[in-house]
Parts: sequence; C-alpha cells; structure tokens
Amino acid sequence: MAVFHIAPAVADAFPGTSIALVTATGLRGHEPWPGTAEALEDLERRLADGSWTPADESDPRIEAWHTAYRSFGTNPRRLRPSVDALGRRMAKKGTLPRINPAVDTYNSVSVRHGLPAGAFDLAQVKGDIEIRYADGGEEFTPLGEPDTVENPKPGEVIYADAAGVLTRCWNHRDAHRTRVTEDSTDVVFVLETLQESLHGLLDTAARELRDRLAPHAQGTAVHRLAPATPRVDV
Repeated sequence: MAVFHIAPAVADAFPGTSIALVTATGLRGHEPWPGTAEALEDLERRLADGSWTPADESDPRIEAWHTAYRSFGTNPRRLRPSVDALGRRMAKKGTLPRINPAVDTYNSVSVRHGLPAGAFDLAQVKGDIEIRYADGGEEFTPLGEPDTVENPKPGEVIYADAAGVLTRCWNHRDAHRTRVTEDSTDVVFVLETLQESLHGLLDTAARELRDRLAPHAQGTAVHRLAPATPRVDV
C-alpha cells in the first residue's frame, strides 16, 4: 500500500523517535462509531469534573516536541505541535471538535495519551512517504485551505511524498490532499514520540487506536517506524 521511511539525518538528530503506523483497510466512515462517541464524552466529563486535564507545554511529553521544533528553527508557541494545540483547545472550550469518525477517533487517542497523531488517506498518497528535512523548494497546501500554497522553511522536518508535503513542522498541520474524510477507505494513522521512555505509552495508544478502528474496518494492523527500523511497508 505505501512505504514509510525516516531520512538518516532525522534519525540521527532524534534517536529516541518511535512512530506507530496503524493501518485500516475497508474503513466504513459513514456508519455510527459509538465507541468513539463514548470516548470523547468520557474525556469531556473528566475534564469538567477536574479528574483529568490535557497535557500542556509543561508536560515532558509536549516539552520534547517544543525542543524539537526549536532545533529546526520553528517557534512552537506560534506553530504548535498538533497534540499541544488540540489539548489547549479542549482545555479552553471543554470539548473536542467533531470532524468525522476516523478523525475524531485519533484525536481522542492523541489528547488522552499526550501524543501527536495524524492520518493520511492512502488513495491520495503518491509514492513513498519520507520523514526528512525540507529543502525550501517544496509546496504544501494546508488542511482546509485548498487554494493556499506554503513553502516549508529549509531544515524544517516534514512528511513528504512524491507529489509534495504532507505535514508541516513534523506534526503541526496536515495537508489538504491526503485529508481523511467519511469516504476514505484505506487510511494510515500516525502516533509519534521522540522519547525512548514513552515507547510503552506509544504501544498502549496504538493498541487503543487499533481497537477502536477494528469494528469499522475490514482489516487493521500496527507497524513501527524508528531509527533502528527506518523503512516500513504498510
């Protein structure tokens, strides 16, 4: 379906990186996903009663991403890691956005565990997907802004395929082209950490995500991308 790989320069700079790739084939995005609805409502109840709060930038899980962003010249308080932005929004509004079942599912897992998450519609991916440093000549069209074209800064970490950039600033924002909708049937979901101490948490989050996807897909699987295994077929 697709090949993911980490460029050697990124692997060397971030040796604790571990990325869980959770694939779902035959996804059914138009049917009800009661498990996701319940998970979202549970998080919102716990936030309201004070028994849980989203991780913020003082949390080591988020702080590590802020440090990484600064290392490639990005201000993480202006362009925030996705999990940081999502947690801040939830803390302020008391709710998580409802987009569609697949997106709502990875958002709930992301904020629950304090790990960045995203997803790509594999039908829209062109060629291999590489995590690498931008050279400054690539083009990126942000999610929800199909008429906007940006150029990532040289040295910024990006996900990219043969047709362009799929994420800015590692996980700040996804591209419009590979967005996941109710009509997406073959999807790869991404969960990430930069810290070796959080590899167990990543495993837990990936299993949770897979378990929530499984009732609504023909097949699911979990793959792991890391400096020691820098190329994975999914």
